[in-house]
Amino acid sequence: MICVEHLGKKYRIGRQQEPYRSLRDVLTQKVRRLFRPSQVNLQPFEEFWALDDVSFTIKRGDRVGIIGRNGAGKSTLLKILSRITEPTAGRVALRGRVASLLEVGTGFHPELTGRENIYLNGAILGMSKAEIRRKFDEIVAFAEVARFLDTPVKRYSSGMYVRLAFAVAAHLEPDILVVDEVLAVGDAGFQKKCLGKMKDVGQQGRTVIFVSHQMGTISQLCNRAFLFDRGQILTEGTPQETIAAYMKNLVSGESNQFMRRLSKESDMQIDRAETIDASGIPTSTFGHTETIILKIQFSVNCWYEGVILGVSLKDGNGRKVFTTEANLDKIKGKSQTVEARVKIPANFITPGSYYFLIALHIPNVRLIETIDEVCQFIITDMGSQFSLYEGLDYGCVFANCEWQFSSATGAAS
Repeated sequence: MICVEHLGKKYRIGRQQEPYRSLRDVLTQKVRRLFRPSQVNLQPFEEFWALDDVSFTIKRGDRVGIIGRNGAGKSTLLKILSRITEPTAGRVALRGRVASLLEVGTGFHPELTGRENIYLNGAILGMSKAEIRRKFDEIVAFAEVARFLDTPVKRYSSGMYVRLAFAVAAHLEPDILVVDEVLAVGDAGFQKKCLGKMKDVGQQGRTVIFVSHQMGTISQLCNRAFLFDRGQILTEGTPQETIAAYMKNLVSGESNQFMRRLSKESDMQIDRAETIDASGIPTSTFGHTETIILKIQFSVNCWYEGVILGVSLKDGNGRKVFTTEANLDKIKGKSQTVEARVKIPANFITPGSYYFLIALHIPNVRLIETIDEVCQFIITDMGSQFSLYEGLDYGCVFANCEWQFSSATGAAS
């Protein structure tokens, strides 16, 4: 359905300008140029390749997820595939009609009503009036805007815009459906409905290209995924493989580590800490279904009674999630260098960014050593049921509570 060969897109971006200049400085510079005509005036622009030698093919019925950091080239690619932007180099071959949903309100006229915009948008997508009329009721029912159908869309909320735009694009039977991250504007129920519709489109033999930062959604919807980085395809494969590569790249390699740079004279001190996965490999990114291990190394010159090694987990907003502690009396005097490992179970911490506070102390007596804001790591949802609620705050942990059910007559079930 889609064949992309050596695609490139170049933009001109402004160079860093000089600091503030007064009118006197500007006039002085112009006078100097009158007497120095040979002086070259450099243009305040430089070249930037948003896409650089990108090649791939997509088959009929593929549901392809495109992920990557902001500025990686994802949206530029979709604009070229949607024929909004022309490439600088390379070629794109498309087979069939393309429907795209790139920005809130794209293709809508704000002064026209919802009803009129359905016909307008359908005509832009190449549909006849009879085809639009046949699908009209389905579009309105899906978008849930029947009450506001004859209201100018300039009075719609961004969520209503997206609902109507997606309904038109998905129901007018495009051969290729291109969707950027606009679905994040809708509520959780509408996102679930959209994902179901895109799955149906793929099962009908049509092609879906979907850009999102919601990894659980990519994992649920897509059967292939591309990881873009600096205008190039870094990884291509299954959603799980591509998401794993993205998350490993997301956080800098040393952000998951703490290492004491200078030794100091102390009875006990924390020398090193890092997060590792279940295989013992240092990492700063974990899937929601992975075990997180914090490895701590500390040295001892003098033991004390009742020393506690405490670890607190904090989220990206500095909110303390939980604290766990271990009494060190049982290992007293065994070694001058001690390694401890704390395991955080899988399916426990919700997706997000976290870091640790680590302390050696005697409760209510003495604080021996403490380090804060260390070993930052990220948890992402790899496709569990909670991916339906991405973007909502449902707490920091999934509590493993005990549930019990009984019938109205009291018999256990």
